[in-house]
Amino acid sequence: MKVFLAADHRGFTLKEELKSWLEEEGREVVDLGAESLVEDDDYSQYGIKLGEAVEAEPGSFGVGVCGSGIGMAVAANKVRSVRTGLVHDVEIVKIGRSDDNMNVLALGADFISLEQAKEVVRVFLDTAFVNNERHQRRLNEISAYECRDVL
Repeated sequence: MKVFLAADHRGFTLKEELKSWLEEEGREVVDLGAESLVEDDDYSQYGIKLGEAVEAEPGSFGVGVCGSGIGMAVAANKVRSVRTGLVHDVEIVKIGRSDDNMNVLALGADFISLEQAKEVVRVFLDTAFVNNERHQRRLNEISAYECRDVL
């Protein structure tokens, strides 16, 4: 499975560390930027780019990093079919994947250590969607709402 990474200036260092670790783990990683530390870049451009990449490749995953994680989550969630959660806890990321089929993970670099981030990302990538009727029904309701203005 392909893993897309994106970060603004506040998430840049953590993204770079996660990228190296994921590549060492044998994951297929695509870095969407930032390519260098640029102090006045915007999380919005990276969050949208991340969401678009995940939308374009069903079955892929995204990890976006900014200072709080909130901006990255808000931006990525503007893209149809993207389900982003801001998660810093292993148990919650399990639920986000198994019940809600979360496909983008937002991390707040100011609030999580590298070791915690690695564990959360590992669980995010390795937990399967349960795909039972109840959970799928809810996701279908969200998808229908997302497509309400497309005719």
